Amino acid sequence: MSNTTVSEARTELDDQTELEARRREFGRQLIAAGLLIPTGIDGLYGRGGDFEAIIDGIDFAVRAAAAAAYDTAPRVLRFPPVFPRANFEKTDYIASFPNLTGAINTFTGDNKAHRALLADRENGVDWDGHLESAGTMLVSAACHPAYAGLTGVLDEPVLLDVYGYCFRHEPSLDPARMQAFRMHEYVYVGDAEGAAQHRNSWVQRGLDVLAGLGLDAQAVAANDPFFGRAGRMLAANQREENLKTELVVPLYGGLGEPTAIVSANCHQEHFGENFAITAPDGSVAHSACVGFGMERIALALLRTHGLVINGWPSSVRAALGMPQG
Repeated sequence: MSNTTVSEARTELDDQTELEARRREFGRQLIAAGLLIPTGIDGLYGRGGDFEAIIDGIDFAVRAAAAAAYDTAPRVLRFPPVFPRANFEKTDYIASFPNLTGAINTFTGDNKAHRALLADRENGVDWDGHLESAGTMLVSAACHPAYAGLTGVLDEPVLLDVYGYCFRHEPSLDPARMQAFRMHEYVYVGDAEGAAQHRNSWVQRGLDVLAGLGLDAQAVAANDPFFGRAGRMLAANQREENLKTELVVPLYGGLGEPTAIVSANCHQEHFGENFAITAPDGSVAHSACVGFGMERIALALLRTHGLVINGWPSSVRAALGMPQG
């Protein structure tokens, strides 16, 4: 190994060490300020009142952008963070992201089975084996529960406003990588041209929203973190066909990859095929969505403007619908 290569490796290691230190310190600051509440599990937090005020403000800004974009208001849908396993299966999420998936199990046995469970618990043995599938899954993307309600022939293209909690099992000390977080999505289901237009228009609109919040975001071509060898081919195809664009901001002073806080995606016919949704012209429906990562935008605001909301620029507070002064 050359001296140059060794030096580059040391620099990369030093940068990674510094990045981890900054992530940990940011997390400690958020907890000390009462913005996030630790639960003892990495990446799983409660939220304080000020943090929720920021989330409400972001939602205000997002809804204002959508109101200006659409002549007809999207259909508003709000789902619980749990949905039927049968519908989860149709998303194919388990095939692409098994490592991020959350399944719900429960006890369905009789008294004898319960005694066996309690005996294992008393002996410090894992008792999960006594549980069975509840037939439900944790929601992995806010829009996923919506498609089952569209099965059939659409009279016209559909616009949806979907907002809710999502779960992804990727425990981390980085506050920006939470296991439970919220997405506010605007979803189009209809023909291919309409889906592409929906996705493309929200890239610039999303940048405008973030700029109004004082965030220096950039649009970059991206791919989902597909699992395994086949996943690398899916990721390459997603990039080649320009199906996913992320709006990213540097959270840690340029160290590490910038953090995605908004994602605009074309699904092509994926959900149309799997949920048997037919477009008005008789073809398999195409879909597209834009998703605003609420917690990540909140963290970007806190990182950019400081931990005291009252000290934020008046223009940012106005964009969030917050009182001045």
